[in-house]
Amino acid sequence: MNRLIQQETKRPRRHAAALLALLMLTSACTSVGPGRQRILNAPEKSSIRGIEVVNLGDGNSPYLTSGPASPDFATSFGQSAPIGQIVGKGDTLQIAIWEAPPAVLFGGVSVPGTVTGSQGTPLPDFLVGDTGLITVPFAGAVQASGRTLTQIEQEIVARLRNKAHLPQVTARLAQNAASTATVVGEVTASVRMPLTAKGETILDGIAASGGTRQLADKITVQLTRNGQSVMMPLQSVIRDPRQNIILQPGDVVTALFQPFSFTTLGAVKQNAEVPFESTGLTLSQAMGRAGGLLSADPKGVFIFRWEDATLFPNRTADTIVNAEGKVPVIFRVDMKNPSTYFTMQRFQIRDKDVIYVANSPISEFQRFVGIMASTIIPVVSVDNALSRN
Repeated sequence: MNRLIQQETKRPRRHAAALLALLMLTSACTSVGPGRQRILNAPEKSSIRGIEVVNLGDGNSPYLTSGPASPDFATSFGQSAPIGQIVGKGDTLQIAIWEAPPAVLFGGVSVPGTVTGSQGTPLPDFLVGDTGLITVPFAGAVQASGRTLTQIEQEIVARLRNKAHLPQVTARLAQNAASTATVVGEVTASVRMPLTAKGETILDGIAASGGTRQLADKITVQLTRNGQSVMMPLQSVIRDPRQNIILQPGDVVTALFQPFSFTTLGAVKQNAEVPFESTGLTLSQAMGRAGGLLSADPKGVFIFRWEDATLFPNRTADTIVNAEGKVPVIFRVDMKNPSTYFTMQRFQIRDKDVIYVANSPISEFQRFVGIMASTIIPVVSVDNALSRN
């Protein structure tokens, strides 16, 4: 029966004791840790102390996938229609009122282009406050928020009828503060872009901000709408017009430079967190960015990640399953096998992967398992592992 680890229990003393005991067990070449034959002759899928181990020597391995399909903008948010000219709180309106002569209420001036003899009176700008109302002379408080300009014009005319002489009203949105989208991140200048009935898109927003500061193939675009965030490579949005969706009021577009990363440890030239772009990165490319192997055992290259538990239907009862339905997996790479290099060109690195290169395929592997178990696997599972020994 799989143990579903819901959360890490905070038990400092017990944690320290469990951590020390586990490191002692995994660092010693005894029967408690994985034996030599179990490591060097590991089958395609095996389990070591609650962790799945997969050899990547077979170029047809079912684990050579890019992972579950990532959500895209078109699927997640759909194709929205351009917004109408809806007035919102914080907007500023310009309203002008015309009367046929003789003017009764508004003694305005002649406006070029209007009917001969008609009088037009431009009024001061109206700021739509938190109540959503504006106060128009002789018309009173008029509901503006949530209505179109035409609806506002019609209500003002109706209220002035029998007061003004054949009144006519025009309303214009002088400042659009309510229907806007925000563009931030790796752009020339962050902007709050007013949205119009034209239907401004994601690329329109990036263009309005002056474009990205980095090359497009290294930029990831994150769109946040109604609390939901989806990320896509900018190049994918450029190539696929369906992903260049129309923005809606309140949208936040964030341009991110290489938002993902993997960590390299052990006998590599660079022990560091290495950023990479969302367009993808293979294991062979990752090893190149790490600077290649130093005085390492070519059979001692390991990749740690949390993998979907459904990929391991025959996992043992000891395999740990976290609250997200994922299991800890160590992928083992034998770089002495020529076919491995073809496999490395297909194996996709994912965000937060850990690549560990050992000096020795036995002792260093055990130490690697111990470090991973003590720092990433919840302490409750470590305690359970110790209690069985």
